[in-house]
Amino acid sequence: MSSQWFHHQTTVTASTGRNSDLDDAEKGLQDHTDKLPVVPPLALSRVDREKKMEILQIETVLSPVSPVHEGITPFSSVPELSLTWPPGWKSLDSINPSRSTDDILKKPAAPPPKKKQKPKVSRWILFTIWFNTYRKFFTFVVLLNVTGITLAALGRFPYAEDHLGAIVLGNLLCAIMMRNELFLRFLYIVAIYGLRSWAPLSIKLAATSVLQHVGGIHSGCALSGAGWLIFKIVDIIQHRAVQHSAVVASGIVTNVLVIISVLSAFPWVRNTHHNVFERHHRFIGWLGLATTWMFVVTGNAYDIKLGEWRADAHSLLSVQEFWFAVFMTIFVLIPWFTLREVPVQVEIPSPKVAILRFDRGMQQGLLGRISRTSIMEYHAFGIISEGLHSGCHYMICGVQGDFTKGLVMNPPKTVWTRELKFAGVGHASAMFKRGIRVCTGTGIGAALSTCIQSPNWFLIWIGSDQEKTFGPTITGLIHKYIEPERMILWDSKKRGGRPDSVKLLKETWDSFGAEVIFITSNRQGNDEMMQGCRAAGMHAFGTLWDF
Repeated sequence: MSSQWFHHQTTVTASTGRNSDLDDAEKGLQDHTDKLPVVPPLALSRVDREKKMEILQIETVLSPVSPVHEGITPFSSVPELSLTWPPGWKSLDSINPSRSTDDILKKPAAPPPKKKQKPKVSRWILFTIWFNTYRKFFTFVVLLNVTGITLAALGRFPYAEDHLGAIVLGNLLCAIMMRNELFLRFLYIVAIYGLRSWAPLSIKLAATSVLQHVGGIHSGCALSGAGWLIFKIVDIIQHRAVQHSAVVASGIVTNVLVIISVLSAFPWVRNTHHNVFERHHRFIGWLGLATTWMFVVTGNAYDIKLGEWRADAHSLLSVQEFWFAVFMTIFVLIPWFTLREVPVQVEIPSPKVAILRFDRGMQQGLLGRISRTSIMEYHAFGIISEGLHSGCHYMICGVQGDFTKGLVMNPPKTVWTRELKFAGVGHASAMFKRGIRVCTGTGIGAALSTCIQSPNWFLIWIGSDQEKTFGPTITGLIHKYIEPERMILWDSKKRGGRPDSVKLLKETWDSFGAEVIFITSNRQGNDEMMQGCRAAGMHAFGTLWDF
């Protein structure tokens, strides 16, 4: 016996043999079901649209295989469908043979999750971060000197006409002082002890910004000094008829050497060819200083009016150029008077890092330069120390270039260093009541001593597998001197990625009551945190790359 049943959704494919793809309705058929009429789910063809639907017969046979093995509920008999398509009808397989029924019925795959977009930062914030105090100093100094050169060329700057050499050497002296360790330590002492007890936060922030960005004065004065020197040589050559050839020659040589020294310090040279920068900026600069002395002495000793040389020491001592040259020489030599070869113990907790241990305790926020030779290839690293009372201090050297790779592959027994360390912006932390020191990776070397020596500073360290990478010495110092409530150690390997650093800083800023944030990170991390802090109204000082 047969009956008609209109089925609205298909779960089978046309076949003349067994069919193992049974839908839920078929799995629920009762025992001893012999025949069921089924209409295929496709639309009728035009020829058969007006005709009555044909009834397809279902042949019932016993399954020779256990239904349990077929993955369905066991029955005493299982109906099998053996369907043939009426004339004018088409199978789905004939339309697209590569697609199976499972593919057709499968739900479309969910689209991949969208990457979290970074919050947009206003152009004004981007500009204020880019046009920092460094660039403000540089722009001011250069424009001031360009104005002076223009007025001197127009004959409206009498002082420049009479003391052109003094202006040249004054600019070069200022440039040298802004990179001198002793002079910078003096500026930090004046700012810290002169401001921390009474000054409002705005003044402390301004003083810190000045201390961090005095390199803008260094760059501006060096470039301006070279510009004035060119102007002076042009003036001498124009009046070469009354000038001695030795004065002209020393002036030209000095000009060339100073310009080479200045050009070698441009960022694209310094950052991509460090050894080239160091070799030319240092040694050519020293030669330039020597020829400057020749230029000053010969220029003052030759009397243009009389056309003869003078042997009057009093006249030399009375000119400004002489004293500018004296102080230039003193400030260049001071750091080298403190040069020493010192013993060092090297710990290598992992192939990525070398931990260098030196004798003598240090103040927080200082950096030291080390080298395997006495005069070449110096590299600066942050200093970690428990304080002046401590018997040692550490440097963390991450493997990045040939020098640091050599520390791991061939650890030295001694290194050359200047005993007079120079101050980084972290040294200014002593001015503030409470602050946050955030760093990534090897940046812990510049940040840790501040949080060890001051209970008013909060440490945030973001890195990958820090304990394994940096070893027991560094992690031991952290857990010994910094309370758990005063630090966040974010292991990106264990936590599955980097944190939302700006959100983390904001939460810590509010809970800890910080006044300022000091950042030591790579360029990408530094930019992200600086932009976020500026947008959130948090005072932050980031890593500085001279431009």
